[in-house]
Amino acid sequence: MTAPIAGLWVAVATPLGADGAVDHAVLARHARSLLDRGCDGLVLFGTTGEGPSFAASERLGAAEALLRAGIAAERLALGTGCPAITDTIALTRGVLALGIVNALILPPFFFRDASADGLADAFSAVLDGVADARLRATLYHIPQTSGVAVPAAILPRLRARFGAVLAGVKDSSADFAQFQAFRRAAPELAILVGNEPDIPRALAEGGVGTICGMANAVPGLVRALFEHADAEAAMRAAIAQMDGPFFATLKAVLAAQTGTASWLGMRPPLQPVDAARGQRIAAALDKITQQAHAPAVAAMG
Repeated sequence: MTAPIAGLWVAVATPLGADGAVDHAVLARHARSLLDRGCDGLVLFGTTGEGPSFAASERLGAAEALLRAGIAAERLALGTGCPAITDTIALTRGVLALGIVNALILPPFFFRDASADGLADAFSAVLDGVADARLRATLYHIPQTSGVAVPAAILPRLRARFGAVLAGVKDSSADFAQFQAFRRAAPELAILVGNEPDIPRALAEGGVGTICGMANAVPGLVRALFEHADAEAAMRAAIAQMDGPFFATLKAVLAAQTGTASWLGMRPPLQPVDAARGQRIAAALDKITQQAHAPAVAAMG
């Protein structure tokens, strides 16, 4: 229950009903399908899940729904980072109250000129405020979206102060040099990548896995990256199909794959894309996945 995030974890997209609320039933079906298809765990309300667009009560309600549906707490994590430290503390405590120990925590993401010392103080305030040894906090580095980086230099002092509570870092910069900087700064932390083609190289250099969005649609292809480095070409081909705004396109693909309209909705300010685009891309992804799977099957034979 207190292990850090490692392996193949999905940055889960969030289905919405006609009223704009989280569709718990569709989310539960999707969660179970991903786990049945070889994923190790699920991160709710990260960037792919449109996390900052959902209130704390909505995030916790969705997690409760998955627990009621039989998804084990150790297979779940939630994005809990908010601009206000007090909100991050309250949401993270709520997650722990459900028995979920893994939290993905953004730095406060409004003041983009925050210093490294200021960010260290912010993360320290969160971990001190939560004050629960069960917590396994994964800091979330996605500066191209959040506008605020996680400085590698602050990791050793945070780990020294908080021990295993500071469990890891998710690097979603798609800059492999940044992943390497995190590894050098704090080799004892669980460092994950978000950019799927980087998975084989990251594993070879001491990374522990991924939290990624493409696994929503092609989990088998992402799993192959853990086992066959030559799957990278197929993964890049799949990503190349995702033209247009990624999050809306991914949800349109899920709508096409499942025949479920709840995947088409987006929380404002994000906008949905045409369902036909999702159908076209879903067909292309299916073809890429089949072609990538054929050599592996032949090798096993």
